[in-house]
Amino acid sequence: MTTTLQDTAVSTWSIDATHSTIEFAVKHMMLTTVRGRVAGVRGTLVIDAQNPGASSAEVELDTASIETGAEQRDAHLKSADFFDAEQFPTITFRSRRIEGARAEEGASFRVVGDLTVRGTTREVALDATYEGRGRDPWGGERVSFSAEGKIDRRDFGLTWNAALETGGVLVGNDVKIRLDVQAVRA
Repeated sequence: MTTTLQDTAVSTWSIDATHSTIEFAVKHMMLTTVRGRVAGVRGTLVIDAQNPGASSAEVELDTASIETGAEQRDAHLKSADFFDAEQFPTITFRSRRIEGARAEEGASFRVVGDLTVRGTTREVALDATYEGRGRDPWGGERVSFSAEGKIDRRDFGLTWNAALETGGVLVGNDVKIRLDVQAVRA
C-alpha cells in the first residue's frame, strides 16, 4: 500500500459512505456520554499533493440518518426541538483552509471551515490526521483521514433542554465530533 501522496496534480475524491463513520457524543443528565452517528454522508475531497494546504473538503450529512440506538431519542433529535430534519435535511461542512498539512501517513493538521446546522453557519476547527492511501482489490484508489473536534450546540440554535430536579440539565451543550473518512478517487 502506498502511504504517501505522490501525485503531481490536484485530484478529486468522493467520500465512501459505507467505509466512513461520522460520530458525535453528548453528556446525558451530566453523567453519561451518549453516542450517535450520522449514516448518510456525501462529499468531495480535493487533494493537492504538492501543496496539501491548498486541499479542500465539502461534506453533506443527512439529518434524517441520525441514529443513537434509541428510536424515541432518534425521533426527538430529528424533531424541531433539535435538528428539525424536515425543514433542514442536511448539515454541511465546507473547508476554508487547511493548516499544517503534510503528504505523509500519520501527519497531523487542522481543517478550518464553515459548519452549517439548522441554517446557522459557524466556523469550526477539526484536528485531523492523514491515515494513508492505497489501491483496493478492484483497482480503485482510496485515501483515508480521521478528525476530531468539539462544538457548543447552542451556537447552532440547538437550545432545547430540560432542568433536572437535582440541578443541571438533561442534555450537555458540548458536542464531541469524530470522523473516520475513506474516499475513492474520482
